[in-house]
Amino acid sequence: MVERPVEELLAEVEAKAKQCVACPLAQTRTHVVFGEGNPRSPLVIVGEGPGEQEDATGRPFVGRAGALLDKALREAGMARRHVYICNIVKCRACVIENGRVRNRPPTHDEIQACFPWLDAQLTLIKPLVIVCLGSPSASTLIHKNFKIMQERGLWFSNRYAPAVIAALHPAYILRQAGEAYEKAYRSLVEDLTAARERVKEIRRLMEEMKPVIPEGEEQMRLF
Repeated sequence: MVERPVEELLAEVEAKAKQCVACPLAQTRTHVVFGEGNPRSPLVIVGEGPGEQEDATGRPFVGRAGALLDKALREAGMARRHVYICNIVKCRACVIENGRVRNRPPTHDEIQACFPWLDAQLTLIKPLVIVCLGSPSASTLIHKNFKIMQERGLWFSNRYAPAVIAALHPAYILRQAGEAYEKAYRSLVEDLTAARERVKEIRRLMEEMKPVIPEGEEQMRLF
């Protein structure tokens, strides 16, 4: 049986996700923001959900928070094209106040309704490391009572990856000023750098665990 490419399998899941009406967010969305990047990457970044610009374009992290994430990735020795980026919910969660539409955190029910799409993504990609951006992502993928300010930068594991770390969400960092902004931004770069290094470490361990084939046996397998 020929194994189908992960790109093809993800495209099928995305096509189904674009038809999703499992929660009320489907009624107000412009686009389903499924995810983008390298589906063969060992590193997956999982945020909270799309904002106004993401909803308008159908792409994750394209607004100011996305620009900050791109900058932090570069400082950590990576590029957006090197990783896969998605969110725990695929549709914008918003509320109208004083005639203006603003973002709001997704509810527990909305996160649960959308979880099968994230589950499918992570199951297909099989990352070595997951970076959770913000408390909602970490509470979904690490443990439900996650405290981002106390537990960011620490290592966990789950059924999708052997190494999972949480970092401050770029949108939170943008709300800071002065020294608080600099400290928060540096922590994001540090956590992304740690994630990159953990990928290298896991790959090295995997290589060391490969069975050594005796020279004679290796020659026999050639025929």
